[in-house]
Amino acid sequence: MEPNRSIEIMDTTLRDGEQTHGVSYFPEEKVSIGKALLQNLKVDRIEVASARISDGEQAAVKKLTDWASDEGLVERIEILGFVDGNKSVDWIVDAGAKVINLLTKGSLNHCQNQLKKSLEQHLADIAATIDYAKTRGLTVNVYLEDWSNGYADSPEYVYALMEGLLQHDIQHYMLPDTLGVMTPDEVFASLSDMQSRFPSAFFDFHPHNDYGLATANAMAAARAGVSALHCTMNCLGERAGNASLAEVVVVLKDKMGFALQVNEKEIHNLAKLVESFSGKRLAANAPIVGADVFTQTAGIHADGDQKGNLYHTELSPERFGRERSYALGKMAGKASVLKNLEAMDIELSAEDQKKLLSKVVQLGDQKATITPYDLPFIIADIMESNDFSHIELLNCSITSGLELESSANIRLRVLDEIYKSSGHGNGGFDAFMKALQEPLASAGIEMPELLDFEVRIPPGGQTNALTECVITWQGQDASFRSRGVHANQVFAAVQATLRMLNVRLHRQVEGPSGR
Repeated sequence: MEPNRSIEIMDTTLRDGEQTHGVSYFPEEKVSIGKALLQNLKVDRIEVASARISDGEQAAVKKLTDWASDEGLVERIEILGFVDGNKSVDWIVDAGAKVINLLTKGSLNHCQNQLKKSLEQHLADIAATIDYAKTRGLTVNVYLEDWSNGYADSPEYVYALMEGLLQHDIQHYMLPDTLGVMTPDEVFASLSDMQSRFPSAFFDFHPHNDYGLATANAMAAARAGVSALHCTMNCLGERAGNASLAEVVVVLKDKMGFALQVNEKEIHNLAKLVESFSGKRLAANAPIVGADVFTQTAGIHADGDQKGNLYHTELSPERFGRERSYALGKMAGKASVLKNLEAMDIELSAEDQKKLLSKVVQLGDQKATITPYDLPFIIADIMESNDFSHIELLNCSITSGLELESSANIRLRVLDEIYKSSGHGNGGFDAFMKALQEPLASAGIEMPELLDFEVRIPPGGQTNALTECVITWQGQDASFRSRGVHANQVFAAVQATLRMLNVRLHRQVEGPSGR
């Protein structure tokens, strides 16, 4: 293969991608995605619709082609059309488009059993549609639908169809693996054969991902010398979807040395836009675009990066306008904590770093992930902790229900005594406070008056974010505050209360100087 050979990328998110179950774009969404694909991502071509779908679809395409005409990009917008005489052609022309991708039958099975026609009859119908398209000023590309099965089951039909098509002015011959049944070896062998038999033709390859081989098959097609590859954003498409544009673009460049005009820094932005408009969520581990793919979780990886970027590859997050992160959780290590502290410009002593790591690991056992935004909460929690353990909550169950009184059952150690108690109240924290009354009274401990109660999560936090609870209490001489941090807001308040009680009891046991 020639070094730095170029290859076209045709994105069909707005046409084939919309055949994903449950996906339907509003006209404004379709226009926004189309503009971003051409203007920001800079793909070579986009396929945006199927002809004759609806009046709304035609109006959306018209908005996009009007914009593209002003920008000099309308020749890069394509629409799927059918062998239906004048109907598809007129629909496409009225939509302001200049290119028809004509769907023909690429297998004998489809021709005979779906159309109920001979190849000669089908070619005659194709010729009539192409001739009319030319009179209306359209450029014609041709899909050979079900080509992969047609080539495997009836290659002579495929060759004869191609011979007939070559009699017309066709720009691209588009060979789809319609049902995603091919392997990379089959793709390379079949496309090499097609190109050697028809050297004057410009072939596109259109893979599907039913066996999870779409990206590998795109690589094989590129190696065989096709002129263009078809992809979608976020693998959208019928059944298991199409080839991922993000994967194909990156692997063509990094592993095969192709020169592409796609703007890599916009891939993630487009992926998020399509995710939002399609309603189909990206997997967190989706290559290039997933939320977690530039996150190191294991502490040993963070340590390696800290000591010399030992776990970096060509797939750097900066390349795609993203940032590397180091997960905080039970698998975190010292380097993971340091990397996050550096990113937030926070300095801690070695001893406090050790405490922070211990707390992060402890919280990681209770919560799947801890975000960097949680760190200030955790650090504040650590700084205020005096590790007093005069009162220890050994077990606690709090239940709440709609229009039902909440209940709390606790087992509590106060100094050397163990107490069991229960309480009911207006909410989980109120029930817990009621459950505390009997053990504290028995131990001769007075509960101070609660003056203020504040709960918050970090900026940008999700529903499973750590919760910080700060409670203001009335002391003998002045008010004072205690803090708790937990994934459950009720237990954050419980922690804040227990911290307050430990401080007060410590003063009683040790005297005012004991603090």
